Amino acid sequence: MQLTLEGINKKVGPQTWLHNMSIAPRSGAVTVLLGATQAGKTSLMRIMAGLDVPTSGRVMVDRRDVVGVPVRDRNVAMVYQQFINYPSLKVRDNIASPLKLRGEKNVDQRVRELAEKLHIEMFLDRLPAELSGGQQQRVALARALAKGAPLMLLDEPLVNLDYKLREELRDELTALFAAGNSTVVYATTEPGEALLLGGYTAVLDEGELLQYGPTAEVFHKPASLRVARAFSDPPMNLLSAMATPEGVQLEGGPLLALGLASKATPKLTVGMRASAVRVQAQPGDVALPGKVELAEISGSDTFVHVHTLVGELVAQLTGVHHFELGAQVTLYFNPAQVYVFDAQGMLVLAPVRGGGR
Repeated sequence: MQLTLEGINKKVGPQTWLHNMSIAPRSGAVTVLLGATQAGKTSLMRIMAGLDVPTSGRVMVDRRDVVGVPVRDRNVAMVYQQFINYPSLKVRDNIASPLKLRGEKNVDQRVRELAEKLHIEMFLDRLPAELSGGQQQRVALARALAKGAPLMLLDEPLVNLDYKLREELRDELTALFAAGNSTVVYATTEPGEALLLGGYTAVLDEGELLQYGPTAEVFHKPASLRVARAFSDPPMNLLSAMATPEGVQLEGGPLLALGLASKATPKLTVGMRASAVRVQAQPGDVALPGKVELAEISGSDTFVHVHTLVGELVAQLTGVHHFELGAQVTLYFNPAQVYVFDAQGMLVLAPVRGGGR
């Protein structure tokens, strides 16, 4: 099926929840809705599903406007953070219910396959109330996958799971989505999850669609500061700068020899991802001496917050490293890896994939 949303607006009282949003998720691929809480992801999904109607705009399914068609008359599978299972049915029967409705053969085999992929095969004979929240979430997800609907809506389906299991299930889901023909829309607040799922990403912020395209393209070439902020974890380092005939002058810091288009505004913002900031120099790097304000270990990375002459920077270092608070340290970055935004926050210059310009 082809789902297309055209000029969707949603108002609730005096508030506008969705602003003139148009998007056509790709069939057979994952479309990730990426944005912070209250960015509009769930509101948009509810309109896609038929649980809500837009104030204006059209929802087209295979060129037919389905606004007003109730959800029971649409072939949609949904999993939300507030998971729903049939409390009186065992896990195997919860998963099997859509398969039996379709009259599918080999129901038991299909149920076990899905349960194994979602690591709940040991719970098939239990009732949902006997499971943890994360386990119940996986049951709801398995039932949605079993339905095999042409439109699958997943609103942060892994949010109740621990870190390790989320990593494993992302890989499983990516393979399951790739093997199917459904239009899959997946909402998340996590940039890393969007990158792992691949496909296409729509970046939302305060009810606006900021950018939509192949996930890697949106990540490497954010159209604006708002997109860069939404698609960076940890947040992108942002520094004030000015355009000069020689390049880009960081406020209170060094000159970056970057060639800008003639349309660039005099006032600029330079952005660099935390992963592009180092504590060991490489050829072509610019040095920024500073003082350690915080060092935190997260997973297999160390995040070092350093106060420099151009402001506070965060460096994401692979591995576990120890830094004394207040210690002097020099950060390094390559100008070829920075982003430049104009006074309106629009992208002027981005790194070319591979590190150069």
